[in-house]
Amino acid sequence: MFLENASRNGWVEVICGSMFSCKTEELIRRLKRARFANLRVEIFKPQMDVRYAADEVISHDSNAIRSTPVESPGNILIMTSDVDVVGVDEAQFFDRSIVEVCRRLADLGVRVIVAGLDMDYRGNPFGPMPELMATAEYVTKVHAICPRCGDPAHHSYRLSANDKLVVMGEKDVYQPLCRHCFNQAMGERNNKT
Repeated sequence: MFLENASRNGWVEVICGSMFSCKTEELIRRLKRARFANLRVEIFKPQMDVRYAADEVISHDSNAIRSTPVESPGNILIMTSDVDVVGVDEAQFFDRSIVEVCRRLADLGVRVIVAGLDMDYRGNPFGPMPELMATAEYVTKVHAICPRCGDPAHHSYRLSANDKLVVMGEKDVYQPLCRHCFNQAMGERNNKT
């Protein structure tokens, strides 16, 4: 590889949290600032994420930035020659090869900014996110607000009893909850079954 020719320092930043915690908003903010600094920026998201638009990353507050949907993390390496900053949204939906892709890009001097859910709807670590957080130089955990009590929320509680790991949805499907309210809601759900 051309690692010996890397003349700048790269690193990995992870933005994580629950649904509605402004992860994508923060990702977009950082990427727009990089563009303002005249850095060459490329943004990617999983091909499966078409909730708002196929070729944009869009926050719940409707802020948007053009992106490229990819089927697998390996495609990111193919499309990132001659860039300064790479953004990746919804990283939890990629397989664990996203970790190696981010490492390789950082080794080549690229600033990599990754956003994703750190836990699934059951409260378990989600996909490659724990390994991404462990290998990143910077981790930012953002929180939503629990609508039941007003405390910081870090769980993505699924309102339906669907037990598939991935169910795309918004406020009609998920609710951000604090630890106490999440445990209470899960206990109530378990008592019904």
